[in-house]
Amino acid sequence: MKTTDLLATAVRNTFRSKLRTTLTVLALVVGSSTLTLTTALGAGVTDYVTRQVAALGADDVLVVTATAQDTSDGPAEYDPDRSTGGAAAAGPMAGPPGGGSLDDTSLDDLRAVAGLSDVEPIRTVSVDYVRAEDGGARYETTIAPTSSIASSDLAAGEQLDLTGDEPELVLPEDFLEPLDLGAAEDAVGRTVVLAVTDVLGEQHELVARLVGVSNPGLLSTGAGANNTLVEQLADLQGARREQPAVYSVATARFDPGADDQELQQIKDDVAAAGMTAQTVSDQLGIVTTVISGITGVLSAFAAVALFAAAFGIVNTLLMSVQERTREIGLMKAMGMRDGRVFALFSLEAAFIGLLGSGLGVLLAVGVGAPLSAWLAAGPLAALGGLDVLLFQPVSLLGVVLLIVAIAFLAGTLPARAAARKTPIDARRYE
Repeated sequence: MKTTDLLATAVRNTFRSKLRTTLTVLALVVGSSTLTLTTALGAGVTDYVTRQVAALGADDVLVVTATAQDTSDGPAEYDPDRSTGGAAAAGPMAGPPGGGSLDDTSLDDLRAVAGLSDVEPIRTVSVDYVRAEDGGARYETTIAPTSSIASSDLAAGEQLDLTGDEPELVLPEDFLEPLDLGAAEDAVGRTVVLAVTDVLGEQHELVARLVGVSNPGLLSTGAGANNTLVEQLADLQGARREQPAVYSVATARFDPGADDQELQQIKDDVAAAGMTAQTVSDQLGIVTTVISGITGVLSAFAAVALFAAAFGIVNTLLMSVQERTREIGLMKAMGMRDGRVFALFSLEAAFIGLLGSGLGVLLAVGVGAPLSAWLAAGPLAALGGLDVLLFQPVSLLGVVLLIVAIAFLAGTLPARAAARKTPIDARRYE
């Protein structure tokens, strides 16, 4: 029997007992659709968190803070040389609770650490409001302290030119309607006005060009400003003349090609200098751990369904072998080898797996795609750019291939039983 004939026969035999095959396929549909949805959920959330991490800093950036004091014996006594007052940055880039500050000496120590470059403190400025240049209502905003190392999750426009001479701004998308800036694409290129108050209480305004519009962020908040805009705002605010040269956070770059051992050595050297260094991924490790845990639990339910479906395949094919015993004996009497008989029943199992996984994937995409769109536009609208269920072609193909492989392995037992039957025993079967 030719291979094409073998395939055609396997497909026909699958539908001999329609009810039994349908029930087995339905069990596979449940497992494959569940696995597809959990895989898409993990991919969607991971993609969103990855973009949020990129918005906090580059992969080759270490966030350096003063090492937190040990408070196990009670609160530490106030030390004016360590306190940063209100200068600490909020959010994932903030210094450790109860920690101290960095100063120019700390920055020099960092620059002396082998493997580090571009050591810079993160400067913060306090903005009173932002408004459209042609007037209108004024709205409170903040400048993200990570602008100097960040890349925004853009809805439109382009990233900040961090070395340019023109003051540039990236605004979150939820500012567009209040400022009457129109759609994201239309807002790019327009100018807005930022206001700061100096140490004498006088308010100053500064015009900046809007170069991009960002999706609302989960891990970072506020507008993004290039170095020129931050410098000009700080000059107007008089921050450098009034505040001591202490910083809550500094950043330093390392070789992105460094391996884990080299990176750990850099962190150890920084710790020896009395500071703590972390990559952004280190700071957000708990987030990714929680995501992995949730998707792992959900995938376990899919695994249970697939495990049950595998037994269904074994049962279906064993019954098929029993019902077709005389037919098997006739095929072997006509010269069909054991390997071809084994292949015939294995192909039937694989086809059942292909049928169940294909239908399950189609069902998951058909239900999940509109559900994801509804969630993104409704309950999760505040998380701009989030695809709750991200269906990736490679992942979908992987689910299908995995289930086909499981079905094939489940079919080896009945296929082996069929191949071992002898023509004489088979013809005696009633």
